[in-house]
Amino acid sequence: MKLLQSYVAKNVSQSVLVVLFVILSLDLISDFIDQLGNLKGNYTIVEAAIYVLLYIPSSICDYLPLASLVGCLVGLGMLANSSELTVMRAAGVSISRVVWSVFRPIFVFIILGALIAEFVSPYLDQYADSRRALAQGHRRALESDKGLWLREGNSYIHINAVLPNGKLYGITRYEFDKNRQLIAASFVDTAIFQGDHWFEQDGRVTYFQNDKLLPEKFQSKVWKSDISPDLLNVLVLQPSELPVQRLHDYVNYLQRQSLDSSDYSLAFWQKTLQPLATLSLVIIAISFVMGPLRQVTMGFRVFIGVLAGLTFQTSMKLLGPSSIILGYPPLLAVLLPILCCFAIGWVLLRRV
Repeated sequence: MKLLQSYVAKNVSQSVLVVLFVILSLDLISDFIDQLGNLKGNYTIVEAAIYVLLYIPSSICDYLPLASLVGCLVGLGMLANSSELTVMRAAGVSISRVVWSVFRPIFVFIILGALIAEFVSPYLDQYADSRRALAQGHRRALESDKGLWLREGNSYIHINAVLPNGKLYGITRYEFDKNRQLIAASFVDTAIFQGDHWFEQDGRVTYFQNDKLLPEKFQSKVWKSDISPDLLNVLVLQPSELPVQRLHDYVNYLQRQSLDSSDYSLAFWQKTLQPLATLSLVIIAISFVMGPLRQVTMGFRVFIGVLAGLTFQTSMKLLGPSSIILGYPPLLAVLLPILCCFAIGWVLLRRV
């Protein structure tokens, strides 16, 4: 029995890896073509290729549920086409054992995907964005369509690039008085956090006083601010790119401040429940192969798998934003498609 379980697990894991490789290859080509339109300054074709490669771990996490679905359809489908699955069932192997044999490698993929999403992809994503921004130059706020905008008191701040270690590049600040009149504008090449303040280097500032412009240059300067590297590491990434722990902490912070946390709550539940989403799609794949797709061609199975995966992802993308607009809990928006998949798979397996 253990030999049969290992055989099924091997076929499924190999199929999932092949499908994931194909999806990632197509995604890499598409992303690289998109980056060709952003070539400027030192951001060359080589830099664009590096940028795309750095996003591979993030793409693995995004496409793992779809790859698991199609991979299980392909792996079990090959066993069904060669009648090996029928022989196993005739030999007394229960459906529950077949399900467990498929789940074993999927659990490994889920654990690896969770570790990558928590400890690898957020830092590589941030490094990739910062590297591209640096290659395109330290541009001022009004000259750049990238970067991060912040507000602190009466100051509006734009940061062109934030490295994972907290070093800042291309900081533009506009300071206003209580009457919302511009009193100073500055641009700093780099800033390094020094415990309770930022140490700015190579800066230029222009003061607006009595209809006069007073420009000034400085080599170094202390910038007192409540903005910390930890806060910037959260804000510089999209909610979907943040690790679960940072999302949890930031959602609690926003709720304590009575601020809107719906975007980050939605991303938190999507990442937290992704293992269940993957398992629900695997249940769908098993029920399809054991039931209505037992005797069809491999190409048709792949087509149905891609169609089911796209339907699932589309429902998640529709329900997620609608929860923000309509105000119902993001947990419900994420959990509803997962429960539907489990229910459909359970009904089909019960019929078998």
